[in-house]
Amino acid sequence: MQKYFILIVALPLLGFLINIFFGKKINSEKFSGWLSSLFVLIPFLIGISMLFQLLKLPPESRKIVFNYFNWISVGNFNVDYSFLIDPLSLVMILVVTGIGFLIHVYSIGYMHGDDGFARFFSFLNLFIFAMLHLILADNFLVVFLGWEGVGLCSYLLIGFWYEKKFTGDAAKKAFIVNRIGDFGFMTAMFLVFANFGTLNISAFTGSIAGFAVNTPLLVTIALLFFVGATGKSAQIPLFVWLPDAMAGPTPVSALIHAATMVTAGIYLIARTSLLYALAPTASTVILIVGIATAILSATIALKQNDIKKILAYSTVSQLGFMFIALGTHSYVAAVFHLVTHAFFKALMFLGSGSVIHGMHEEQDIRKMGGLKDKMKITYITFLIGAIAISGIPPFAGFFSKDEILYKTFINAGIIPYLLVLITAGFTAFYMFRLIGLTFFGKPRYDAHIHPHESPGTMTIPLIILAVLSVTGGFIGLPHLLGFNVLDHWFEPVFKNAEMVIKGYTPEAEHSASVEIILIFVSIIVASVAIYISFKKYSKQDKFTEEKGFGKVLENKYYLDEIYDATVVNPIYKTSESFLWKIFDVKIIDGLVNGIAGFSSRLSLDWRKIQSGIIHDYAVLAVSGVILIILFFLFK
Repeated sequence: MQKYFILIVALPLLGFLINIFFGKKINSEKFSGWLSSLFVLIPFLIGISMLFQLLKLPPESRKIVFNYFNWISVGNFNVDYSFLIDPLSLVMILVVTGIGFLIHVYSIGYMHGDDGFARFFSFLNLFIFAMLHLILADNFLVVFLGWEGVGLCSYLLIGFWYEKKFTGDAAKKAFIVNRIGDFGFMTAMFLVFANFGTLNISAFTGSIAGFAVNTPLLVTIALLFFVGATGKSAQIPLFVWLPDAMAGPTPVSALIHAATMVTAGIYLIARTSLLYALAPTASTVILIVGIATAILSATIALKQNDIKKILAYSTVSQLGFMFIALGTHSYVAAVFHLVTHAFFKALMFLGSGSVIHGMHEEQDIRKMGGLKDKMKITYITFLIGAIAISGIPPFAGFFSKDEILYKTFINAGIIPYLLVLITAGFTAFYMFRLIGLTFFGKPRYDAHIHPHESPGTMTIPLIILAVLSVTGGFIGLPHLLGFNVLDHWFEPVFKNAEMVIKGYTPEAEHSASVEIILIFVSIIVASVAIYISFKKYSKQDKFTEEKGFGKVLENKYYLDEIYDATVVNPIYKTSESFLWKIFDVKIIDGLVNGIAGFSSRLSLDWRKIQSGIIHDYAVLAVSGVILIILFFLFK
């Protein structure tokens, strides 16, 4: 098992190398596209086989470590290149490779005819390689290797069409903002090693098991890891990179925003759940940030007109839901929503790409309309995704979102619950605004545009994701219906954290009647929002300029402008006026040039002594002897 398990990460790396070095020489889209897809499908199948291997083991023994070699060994600093296979990492493998494979297949049709076809697929394979390292690593440093790898790949993929300035700007923005979060991750690693002498995740969690709740050291480490998570998983204040990342090709948006990079922060906190159980102060911060991010991004999505930007802000909001679950110590609910979100958000991003493809690159939903009859498969599958994310049963999003709402109510109280419920209502509203303006009403596009359905390589992944968006929620049925598969599956992963939480938090009474009421409330809120939104926008054919608060939402609360005014411009001006013109030019350059000038002048003066006249040398020698005699006489 250990010998062929390495293929999970080796094959995507091999696909990257083949395409980057030989793809352009072979010059075959079928070769590059299907080879890359195959090298993601095989790891998915290996993951399936590993699932059956784990199922044969008793729940408490479902943890396997494959140690391949010692990577770094310096003094007492040792890092092993090892993989941890347990219920959490296995679910992530299946999501990343399964959704990743469908995105690869979709990309074959979407990127057809692009000059950088092979280069694009090489980057996709490299992205999968890095993400698999992140989720499989049993060591924080190997996690960080994948963490930085997905950051690099996001830069390469967002800026794939580098000849366009705005794509390069978006790529740089994503790269720089993520570096801020990465600083928090690195600092947390330094503290872990300095205080526990290891970077092994299992050893670290074992070392902190006996610590008191809210020990300052643990709270600090937890908050620093969360800073890293806010970068990758796009939470306040580091979420501004994600909407701009829409500049890349649509399959990139689906890969980054559905199943891979943005889930990294969720995975990190879930993996270190015991740390956050012992640091409830940090968990409270996560809850507050998650609620703020979910509401802020959901309200922004209400007034966006770019089909991909709406989905981008929706992603930020849904990630906020996952952090809300983490903040209430509902780790299973967070991972459950991560899985269902991967299904319906990948579906909608790929569906938006199908719309853009059929509309000849048009992305403004105000210039669409009436597409349901022109693109029937895209319309039906996109509608399924919209219903799922809105939280309507029996679609997948209902079960995971309902679980988060329920856990928020019993663990955090009525106020956080109401805020999350309102955000869920906003989600349903902006998604059916998107449905109404895109697929219904009179056509508003130019006469030269002839919408058409996408090829099979694009529609077949949509159909598969639509099926998953309908059925995927049944793995996590509400508690009132009995057995919850995910709770049982993840029990060995989160058992220690839940034991700690029970020690300082009174266990909330499980009331079936309360859960039923909350379910009906969430369904009613979503249904009302859908009805109002669809009725308003499905027949709208005229648009006026936004005013008042609508203008604020359309301009994203002017957050980019605020960041420019308070962060970017002051740093730029300080760098230009002080660091460059004064510190660099006058102090650093002045010191270096001053020393050089002094040495030059001194050498010019001393060279006059070397006149070449023997009488001058005799005078100097005699003068030297006289000075030495005088020194000893008057000593």
